[in-house]
Amino acid sequence: MSNTPRPVSTPTRSRSRAAKPVPAAAGESEGRRSAELRVYLLIENLRRQFTAAMAAPTRARGYPPYEGQHALIVEVAPGLAIERVIDLALRSVPSVEPGILFVERQFGVLEVHGSSLEDVRRAGRAILDGIGASPADQLKPRVLYTDVIEDITDQHAVLVNRNRQASMVLPGETLLVCEMTPALFATVAANEAEKAAPDITLVDVQMIGSAGRLYLSGPAESVRTARDAITRVLSAVEGRDQ
Repeated sequence: MSNTPRPVSTPTRSRSRAAKPVPAAAGESEGRRSAELRVYLLIENLRRQFTAAMAAPTRARGYPPYEGQHALIVEVAPGLAIERVIDLALRSVPSVEPGILFVERQFGVLEVHGSSLEDVRRAGRAILDGIGASPADQLKPRVLYTDVIEDITDQHAVLVNRNRQASMVLPGETLLVCEMTPALFATVAANEAEKAAPDITLVDVQMIGSAGRLYLSGPAESVRTARDAITRVLSAVEGRDQ
């Protein structure tokens, strides 16, 4: 009986398995293409009250914006795709600051801002290039309801103020309520209203959820001016129908 050891051969199956390339990059690329752009809003020259509302701790979990800065607000689906979106923005333009990063049930929301409008624009272009979209791919806003309530009663004002996230509505003022989809369009509506009527009070802006809601108060004439400004800015948004 020979004691010479037999040569060990590598099984053909193992060689075949090791030779297969790992398709990680292809899977990652395919995942990025599945992101749907729902909202792409460039908001120039943030106004004082709107900036304060955006900078509240319940909203700005990152870096709060300041009056006069410029903001970009993006919403995508599915929700976790927003993590790729923020990576694209910050890696491309580190000078912009993220204020809001929110993953809700169906959608992801990001807000970045900066003092340089061009920097904010470049961050937006990096996002669009990265997910293969254009601003026109976003959804057109749709106003679901709007109303102007004059001479609001004191008891009504108390109830509204219990749920507010900004300043208070006072009895006797005129109250504007507005509801729209997608919800993030409440942001540009609030900022544009304050530009058009600086003497109004921003009572509440609800920007995340199935619908956006906006509460504004002040003199009747100023509130109507704000309402008309909201109508103009939302009707000018280009995008696809909901």
